[in-house]
Amino acid sequence: MLRFSIATLQLIELFVSSAVHLLYGFYIFSSAVAGDLSLAINALFFNSKIEPSIRDVTSVNSVNDLPPIVLVHGIFGFGKGRLGGLSYFAGAEKKDERVLVPDLGSLTSVYDRARELFYYLKGGQVDYGEEHSKACGHSQYGRIYEEGHYPEWDEDHPIHFVGHSAGAQVIRVLQQMLADKAFKGYENTSENWVLSVTSLSGAFNGTTRAYLDGMQPEDGKSMKAICLLQLLRVGVIVYDWIDIPILKYYYNFGFDHYNMSWRKAGIWGLVDCLLGNSGPFASGDWILPDLTIQGSLRLNSHLRTFPSTYYFSYATKRTRKFLGFTVPSNVLGIHPLLFIRVLQMCQWRHPPDVPPPFKGYRDEEWWDNDGALNTVSMTHPRFPIEHPNRYVVKDSECQPLQPGIWYYKIVEGDHILFIINRERAGVQFDLIYDSIFERCRKHAFRKIPTMPDHVQ
Repeated sequence: MLRFSIATLQLIELFVSSAVHLLYGFYIFSSAVAGDLSLAINALFFNSKIEPSIRDVTSVNSVNDLPPIVLVHGIFGFGKGRLGGLSYFAGAEKKDERVLVPDLGSLTSVYDRARELFYYLKGGQVDYGEEHSKACGHSQYGRIYEEGHYPEWDEDHPIHFVGHSAGAQVIRVLQQMLADKAFKGYENTSENWVLSVTSLSGAFNGTTRAYLDGMQPEDGKSMKAICLLQLLRVGVIVYDWIDIPILKYYYNFGFDHYNMSWRKAGIWGLVDCLLGNSGPFASGDWILPDLTIQGSLRLNSHLRTFPSTYYFSYATKRTRKFLGFTVPSNVLGIHPLLFIRVLQMCQWRHPPDVPPPFKGYRDEEWWDNDGALNTVSMTHPRFPIEHPNRYVVKDSECQPLQPGIWYYKIVEGDHILFIINRERAGVQFDLIYDSIFERCRKHAFRKIPTMPDHVQ
């Protein structure tokens, strides 16, 4: 009887979570379509003209431009050009004259997204690497960028990166690839191509939510038979297979290099993907395995913090201690999409019959969370080796900035406080993003010694 009751509650929770996520996704999608229709009607009947932003008219090829600040979205995110005029970063890109917002795969692996980000900036056809492509069963080559958005990118023209959620880990993997000279045809890359890294709720050390959504805590790679992620898997496969251009124009999960479209895969290809015999979910080459604690450990084991790069992170939290328990704080301030998960993550217990993800793991360290990530995961890379770090309360405490150290702050807010909807964050939105852009422009720079034949 007890098992039946628990199973019933789990099914109810799955139904509620699925409905909330589906409704929110439909709300975002319909808002983008409605916005585009409104602009089209205004242009048709009222001859209204949209003034181009300074980023539209400024030459991206001029070496005299400011170093770009590149905003990298997280899971389910999108860049400029997707979802109509909707901004993933809630318009923060308008706060500076030189900001780029790349559109990367929203569910593709951290590795694949890092490769895509490189070619978005330098130009050319995305090369996922022969060895990786064969191992994962997808095409080696992907999208073509006729012109890079910052083709002069090199050690003398480094870039500031700002990443939200999984986007922060994408930036770290890209920097390591640059240090390892992992891009064919580019033998001069180095870690110094990255001037600064700023993380907003960055997924450095994984999240216990991945297990609540359906990843198996035994290995951090496979999924439970019945879970939210299985519903997501089926939905994504069908979405990519029907391959309706207008839908793909508005939103793309990023799996085009897997050739799951009905035009290439056919009906048997669809069946094969749904049965788990092929595709990204079969190979594990998608974002969720990278967001488990085990997956993050695998990534972190070869990712370094470099001595010439500036690092800063904002870790979000929507929990507090009450009578010895960790409970949600400011219930009305938690987005409905995240409320159930905030509560569940507060009470997470690693299965006692499963080995812990690493030596010294303790559940209580992972209870503080923002509904998507654990706060302990967002401050700085901690596992398997803790990187140099410093906790700060005020920005003045870390000035002058020292490279090679992860400065981090704890911010009261849920995981999507500083994206999509600017009004939710209120004055905090401007304070956070203003400080980020000011830090990039005024405090994060490299001193180049003046030589007799050089001008600094």
